[in-house]
Amino acid sequence: MIEAGLWGLLAASSLVLGATVAVVAPPGRRLLGLVMAFGSGVLLSAISFELVEEAVRTAGALGSTFLGLFVGAIVFTVGDVLICRLGYADRKDISGAPPDAGGLTIVLGSLLDGIPESAVLGLTLLQTGDVAAAMLVAVFVSNVPEAIAATVGLRAGGWSRARVFTLWSVIAAASAIAAAAGFALLDGASPDTLAFTFAFAGGAMLTMLATSMMPEAFEHAGRAVGFVTVLGFAVAFGINWLEG
Repeated sequence: MIEAGLWGLLAASSLVLGATVAVVAPPGRRLLGLVMAFGSGVLLSAISFELVEEAVRTAGALGSTFLGLFVGAIVFTVGDVLICRLGYADRKDISGAPPDAGGLTIVLGSLLDGIPESAVLGLTLLQTGDVAAAMLVAVFVSNVPEAIAATVGLRAGGWSRARVFTLWSVIAAASAIAAAAGFALLDGASPDTLAFTFAFAGGAMLTMLATSMMPEAFEHAGRAVGFVTVLGFAVAFGINWLEG
């Protein structure tokens, strides 16, 4: 369980890295859009081969997998609507506009995006004895542009550096707890439960990609995101293939 938490913390540490980049030398919108596109490709590959395929392999049937996918999509959508109403609708907006939300809402929004990813890290460790490298890379890379975008907005809204880094540190710690929980709570679970959990995370993450991350990438980087998304997918697929 401790190992799972440490892997979750490593993956979420990119939130603090992104905040550091935003404070020291904020990158341009186009570059951020391309990073988002690469992260989207990596996540798409991880969802396909580390989550959905693993769910089917675990259960030996499609029922639990399909159910998990759609429940994950529904839960993410409902949570996203609530977060939007609380003032954090543009949490992946890389324009640098100050968010209307308070610190707690930003935490909730980031956890909505990050907890399924982190929990799956613990679950893959439980299933295979190793953390899937492609999934780890996917979570790490996808966190960076969100942290940069939100930090630029928070700084523009008057947040101090100390407050910004405290916020992201809390979210990183919560992600570590989610990874540990994914390991501990599902130890001994039935194949159908494990398959449902894999697919649930995949459905939530795929919904996030389709509704916010990929549209935001295209808005700021244009058609180049197509190639960069494919590049991200290819890199993650290659990592998955090398893992065997």
